[in-house]
Amino acid sequence: MRKLIDLLPYEETIQCVRCGYCLPACPTYLTMGTETHSPRGRINLVKMAAEGHLSISDLENPIELCLGCRACETACPSGVQYGKILEGAKEAIYKHKSENISNIKKTAQDALFMKLFPNSQKWTTIADLLWLYQTSGLQKVAHKGNLTKVLPENLSVFEGVMPNVTSPLARRKRPTLFPAVNSEKPIYKVAFFTGCIMDALFEKINRLSMELLSRAGCEVHVIQEQTCCGALHAHAGRKDDSVTLAKKNIEVFESIEVDFIVNNAGGCGALLIEYDHLLAEQGDEWTNRAKAFVKKTKDISQILFDCKVSLNQPVNATVTYQRSCHMTNVQKVTEEPVALLKQIPGIVYKEMENPHMCCGSAGIYNVVNYKESMEVLDEKMIMAKKTDATIVVTTNPGCLLQMKLGVQREGLNEKVRVVHLVELLAAAAGLGE
Repeated sequence: MRKLIDLLPYEETIQCVRCGYCLPACPTYLTMGTETHSPRGRINLVKMAAEGHLSISDLENPIELCLGCRACETACPSGVQYGKILEGAKEAIYKHKSENISNIKKTAQDALFMKLFPNSQKWTTIADLLWLYQTSGLQKVAHKGNLTKVLPENLSVFEGVMPNVTSPLARRKRPTLFPAVNSEKPIYKVAFFTGCIMDALFEKINRLSMELLSRAGCEVHVIQEQTCCGALHAHAGRKDDSVTLAKKNIEVFESIEVDFIVNNAGGCGALLIEYDHLLAEQGDEWTNRAKAFVKKTKDISQILFDCKVSLNQPVNATVTYQRSCHMTNVQKVTEEPVALLKQIPGIVYKEMENPHMCCGSAGIYNVVNYKESMEVLDEKMIMAKKTDATIVVTTNPGCLLQMKLGVQREGLNEKVRVVHLVELLAAAAGLGE
């Protein structure tokens, strides 16, 4: 077994020349104002730990408070692989903590990451119960009686911005094949990556995604055996678990011959296109299979833009776009979402100042580091409000909930809607609810 210190990517840390170009790009440096919460500060700490001058536990606070937005990579003139440094540090911290926590806590964490996230049946049950809670009147009673206040603040606030969950019947009736509309031969044959949380809590967006792709001339296949992408596991330092899930997805999507594997969640897509990096130590066979998977992986905006989806229904609104960090900085998908928005009749598009700044969601960062996340969100909302937008568009479920919360915190619920890009495109394409 490798020593924990050997998990730290030392060679990558010495590439940093401490120029400081990353500082203005880092949300936590902006809100916390300390060097240890900047990219170059964190890199230096990892370097010192790799040299034996610091312990693994000394890294925990600075690394855990990093959003992982990877905006520093885009800003860095030296090409420092901050994502790889962060990944190694998180894996070392996770394994160090695993050696020092109780068996009960470890069992609970294992159950969450490996029994819940990859299990579609459990997510279906959760979605069914949430639908019942929302439609039975229980939610109204809970809100009226302030019963949600018994929850910790980091959970109760997000309960209030959760989307309306699709009914159990509608979810179970969703087809596994969406033929290309008005096309004798599909432009592309694609497999749709549904995700775990995305398909349970945001099934409407997934369904609209498939219908949009179909309307754009694609034949869309939904493979039931697919599983969680592994992104949340990677963010938690559970690299071995991410590898397991990546292999499962690669095997499943190899079972069908398609042109592309399409996703609609910036965070999921960011890990999917790095499966080759994730499996780099798994031997040549897995590396090559992962590279083939990555080559086919696309964000839905790329396919819809390429297929020239028809967007002819007016949406009369001022719109701004909250860019998913992982979609921007990892997938490098930046132009297609904006180009699609600008094609919608009636749209007045307003870019935010510092548009690449993180909203503070970052997977489950906004739950486990609620206070720090809200400080980042408050900065983002200053920029969003300056646009006078009546619709804020996102491309990731975490960003969607975070920006909804930001709108609520600013008292703008009556004036501003927050939607996924797919929802706005579907309206412009004339797709019904």
